[in-house]
Amino acid sequence: MKILSIVGARPNFMKVAPLHRAFLKHAQIDSKIIHTGQHYDARMSDVFFNQLELPKPDYFLGIGGGSHTQQTAKIMIEFEQVMAAEKPDVVLVVGDVNSTIACAMVAVKEHIPVVHVEAGLRSGDRGMPEEINRIMTDCIADDLFVTEQAGIDNLKRESIPDEKVHFVGNVMIDSLVYYRKKAATLTILNDLGLAPKSYVLMTMHRPSNVDFEAGLTNILTIIKETSKDKTVLFPVHPRTLKNMETWGLLEELKSLQNVILMEPQGYLEFLHLMENAALIITDSGGIQEETTYLQVPCLTFRASTERPVTVELGTNILLSDLDPVSVAEKVQDILGGRTKEGVIPPFWDGQAAERITEILIQKYAN
Repeated sequence: MKILSIVGARPNFMKVAPLHRAFLKHAQIDSKIIHTGQHYDARMSDVFFNQLELPKPDYFLGIGGGSHTQQTAKIMIEFEQVMAAEKPDVVLVVGDVNSTIACAMVAVKEHIPVVHVEAGLRSGDRGMPEEINRIMTDCIADDLFVTEQAGIDNLKRESIPDEKVHFVGNVMIDSLVYYRKKAATLTILNDLGLAPKSYVLMTMHRPSNVDFEAGLTNILTIIKETSKDKTVLFPVHPRTLKNMETWGLLEELKSLQNVILMEPQGYLEFLHLMENAALIITDSGGIQEETTYLQVPCLTFRASTERPVTVELGTNILLSDLDPVSVAEKVQDILGGRTKEGVIPPFWDGQAAERITEILIQKYAN
């Protein structure tokens, strides 16, 4: 059984790494990795591949930037050639980036089974391009591997047949469990002169938050207020950095006391920083899940979340807007010890990739 696993952006690496590792344990699986290059920064991609012990991709399509339509079209054209050369038995896609839906559509048109890992997630906001990618991929996939109960419920509402849906857990947590001890050996906190729980970790990159002057001004105010109580550690996304500069806010950000600005971090470094933070403020999708597993308080700036289990069972608190006053109140509560108690969701145990592998062998191996 030949499986082509698609990666297009860094979050995909964390999901494919445990799957590829599980596939290699079985002689009947020929596992190949296709990197579309949808998001590609040589330094960061290389770091993630090395840290996650992924081999050099069997194909690098080098797609790069462009509009959503341009990216999707370029990926489809290039991936069609890979399909012709490899003739796989299964195409495995993860998450919700443009590479996910593009490669899924090519495979389906070639009558090759598509499996979608991290299926069924829905934010309810079709203004998010990721939401469109999720819905379309789930609609055409042959097998859908789900991380939480909400995914099962969503797919049932969309009339996806039950026999296609498999509740297996979260491969993102597989990576976290596997690399947690290794991340704990890093000296990054000592290098920064920080003690565990002495800082708030912040990430901001979503266009809805950072593509507007008002949003960036609010982010700046939130950082200012939070830094009065704790050091704020802020790995700055290139998009956020560029927009801060565009609207003349970067110099003020750089001048703030008790704020440490950093470049985007490698997987192990960021895992170490998450585990030791007193609080994480973010607009990321995956960080909601990781903080839930690590039992670290998390404030997420999103109008909705496609990962409701992080709010229902986990440590995540959803804030619909960047209001500095309400954020300051939440930060004070959490830093004052009034934290939300959370539990680890079902099947988030580091074994999701093994469960997926067994299902694929049973269904597709000759």
